Amino acid sequence: MTLRETDRTAQLFAEICLQAALPVMEIYARDFTSLSKDDRSPVTEADTRAEEVILKALEAALPGVPVLAEESFAAGVRPALASEFILVDPVDGTREFISRNGEFTINIALVSNRVPVAGAVYAPAREQIYLGGGAAFTGRVQPGTRWDPDAASAIRTRPMPPSGRIALMSRSHADEETRAFAAREKVSETLSAGSSLKFCLLAEGRADLYPRFGPTMEWDTAAGHAVLQAAGGSMTCPDGSAFLYAKSETGYRNGPFIARGQ
Repeated sequence: MTLRETDRTAQLFAEICLQAALPVMEIYARDFTSLSKDDRSPVTEADTRAEEVILKALEAALPGVPVLAEESFAAGVRPALASEFILVDPVDGTREFISRNGEFTINIALVSNRVPVAGAVYAPAREQIYLGGGAAFTGRVQPGTRWDPDAASAIRTRPMPPSGRIALMSRSHADEETRAFAAREKVSETLSAGSSLKFCLLAEGRADLYPRFGPTMEWDTAAGHAVLQAAGGSMTCPDGSAFLYAKSETGYRNGPFIARGQ
């Protein structure tokens, strides 16, 4: 797939995210209830309704490309994956959605040969979208509107400073291993951000490191990984080896990773 094709794919995903945001924000604005899935993670009507919009749009735009989506997976859907497939998280950061802090996102990514090559991350409550294909971009756009590439700004990671580094840590999942890593890496400041926004802050050059030693799922990380990679950053396993997708042997569960700027 050429760079131009990955940019077009990222823009397609952005368009779909903007449409999926309509039911998400409708539910966000009113009273709603949350349930617990079998893995004890929370889910709301926003997750299921957004995923319905996304799956319908993907089938129309990219027929035949397998899609691994969080809520469908939880319901027992196990598509046969090919060398190219799509990962969908209709509401990444459901806890942030429930707490109404605005730090939740809609994530869609294309994986090719086990690596994400195009992705879109949309934070509808903030009206901020991030795209990554051949290059990375961000822009402000309201839910339900059309994506205008001319309104986007290119983003790029910043060079890794020798000291005084800024690390992103999850509010919900910071642990002793994460804090020990921060000490080894000469981190002088930590920032908190929900969901895939941590990848996007790295991509914008607003931080240097995002360590995660607790479990995540592939649909949690692929879109942010694509944006970060397109902005000049990287994401690896802690030993420096490649961070790969299509891990059917783990049930598509990720191991630890380190995301970095340049």
